[in-house]
Amino acid sequence: MATKINFLSLVFILISLISCKTNQLQQSTTAETGMFKVTILYANGEGKTFDMDYYVNKHMPMVAGFLGKNLKYYEIDRGISGRTANDKIPFVAVGYFYITDVAEYNKAMAQNRDAVVNDIKNYTNIQPVIQISEIKKLGYNSAK
Repeated sequence: MATKINFLSLVFILISLISCKTNQLQQSTTAETGMFKVTILYANGEGKTFDMDYYVNKHMPMVAGFLGKNLKYYEIDRGISGRTANDKIPFVAVGYFYITDVAEYNKAMAQNRDAVVNDIKNYTNIQPVIQISEIKKLGYNSAK
């Protein structure tokens, strides 16, 4: 009887943990009107190099750590095609940070500027272009 109770308790705990993690992921990856998006663009071109593995596993998580609770989530895109399948990609990579406060973002980046700038040479020879935008509207496809 005790073994059965222990087993059921373990199953209940595992289900609870999985439910919490799933709920946390669903809530944390939704942009909202009024949030801000920091876009980091890495233009393609002759002689340009980019280590996507380093960017994904080292650089972006490091910067995300500097942003703290101001960061809602981040995304990384790898360019695969231009306008058509035969067009060269305009950007080898694009990173996004979704934040709630631009002043806090600027403060965190100023405090950690040297670490961020010095790390760029570890994954690319491309000078990134950065744009901060306010999210004005979210639209969803209602077609079924």
